[in-house]
Amino acid sequence: MTLLSRLTLATGLLLIAGSAFAASDTPVGTWKTIDDETHMAKSIVEITDHNGELQARIVKLLNRSPEDIARDGAEPICKKCDGDRHNQPIEGMNIMWGVSKDDDVWDGGKILDPKTGKVYKVRLKMLDGGQKLDVHGYIGFALIGRSQVWERQN
Repeated sequence: MTLLSRLTLATGLLLIAGSAFAASDTPVGTWKTIDDETHMAKSIVEITDHNGELQARIVKLLNRSPEDIARDGAEPICKKCDGDRHNQPIEGMNIMWGVSKDDDVWDGGKILDPKTGKVYKVRLKMLDGGQKLDVHGYIGFALIGRSQVWERQN
């Protein structure tokens, strides 16, 4: 292999590595949510960037038991949500909004728990080189609250 070929190959590998890093240094993308109590996959969520503010919507609900379907129906709605979300389908619902980057975390926004209809402050932090996302919902101080670790989907 000639020196020129090696340089071309090395440049190409650096470009590929750089684009892979760019894709994993932000929460923007598709995530599998993992329940912090049952440790089961709950849903697929898509996080998007709208003028520097992140928002997320539920793309698909996962692992629904026959009891869940009997209780909530084939297409569950947010019975406990307030306002415009009340009795709206959970799939397709915007559950996170107003989140912006602050150093190595994203915060300042809100997240909705469709199961309870409650809205919490939210802080996001990338883990494992961007392959996992710590999603921390809280009321008042960030030290108190609940966290879920979401897994990036390709």
